[in-house]
Amino acid sequence: ARATAIVRILTNDYGFDSKRITASGKSQFHPIETNETSQGRASNRRTEIILSPDLQEIYKLLYE
Repeated sequence: ARATAIVRILTNDYGFDSKRITASGKSQFHPIETNETSQGRASNRRTEIILSPDLQEIYKLLYE
């Protein structure tokens, strides 16, 4: 839910192309802290954004 909410914000409020964004939830499968404490659960409520550039576009800019 958190990942899709962020995608919605990026597309609706900031004009990002929805075809270029993917939401992926890891939930309890990739915690960075234990979920047995409130501090651990707070640490696990995170969002990571991974930027993957289109390398062909970069090559075109470099070599044209």
